[in-house]
Amino acid sequence: MLQVGTKAPAFTLPDAQGNLISSETFAGKRWVLYFYPKDSTPGCTKQACAFAAAHGEYEALGVPVVGVSKDSQKSHQRFAEKNGLPFLLLSDPELTAIQAYDVWKEKKLYGKTSMGVVRTTYVIGPDGVIEWAGEKVKPDQNAQQILDFLTGK
Repeated sequence: MLQVGTKAPAFTLPDAQGNLISSETFAGKRWVLYFYPKDSTPGCTKQACAFAAAHGEYEALGVPVVGVSKDSQKSHQRFAEKNGLPFLLLSDPELTAIQAYDVWKEKKLYGKTSMGVVRTTYVIGPDGVIEWAGEKVKPDQNAQQILDFLTGK
């Protein structure tokens, strides 16, 4: 995981509609970048829906939320439509941003070891420097945790 105070790596990835979105789009803004393992799984759905439920509060603060996984654009499209997600989901099947942000790790599940995305969230400041970093965040608490950080609670 990248540490607070680190310059956030630049990337360009497609969104669910195939539009290329660059991290430079958010230059001059504070924004949330969260990495999650897989669309439509219980934890990832909980996390995405929590960010969706808090979307108005993020908008009021002027803080965009962006989710990234290695799922396809089509998968993101279905996931966003099914759950009414009002924020960007970016597709990273080549693991470009996933590896740059150091969230591709060895994971153990039911005694089996494999590589995968560790649920990680970053708040990136207007200067492109990481202001907050959380690894293995709790899906149902992450959106509120970030709001509390952004509002100084």
